[in-house]
Amino acid sequence: MPRPVKWRKIAKLPQFDYFHPGQRPDQDVVENCLKIEEYEALRLKDFEGYDQDECARLMEVSRPTFQRVLFKARHKVADALINGKAIRIEGGNYTKNICTLVCRDCGKVWQEGIENLQLKNRDGYMCGDCGSQHIACYNNCMTKANNSCLIKNHQKGRRQGQGF
Repeated sequence: MPRPVKWRKIAKLPQFDYFHPGQRPDQDVVENCLKIEEYEALRLKDFEGYDQDECARLMEVSRPTFQRVLFKARHKVADALINGKAIRIEGGNYTKNICTLVCRDCGKVWQEGIENLQLKNRDGYMCGDCGSQHIACYNNCMTKANNSCLIKNHQKGRRQGQGF
């Protein structure tokens, strides 16, 4: 069984997603793909000036994970600048909010990105272990815009003084 995805929380998506060196348009240019979480690491550390501990906290990853993401991002940008490559910003394991979910039937607890919940909710969200649709929000899947849950047939997960 593959290891579950560890989501990297981002505050904002890039305004621009493609950078091209100043070469003639008819020349083929090799691209470096900078993941969204790598872009966010550069933004937090190098543009906003946060220290690595604060950056890791904001992205909800460990400090060593943040350091690896930042190193990869810096390497890709340096390679593009030195070797005249374009930079495309896309993809990765990122989310604007991380939801902790629990299956009321088998007890499995897992995390899901808010964007995946929005996509998967069209057909009903199911537990990956038992296939049940009795999924509860553990703590924070409320959208900030309208304070409503993204899961159809939502059942509240944790109430004060109660378990699942």
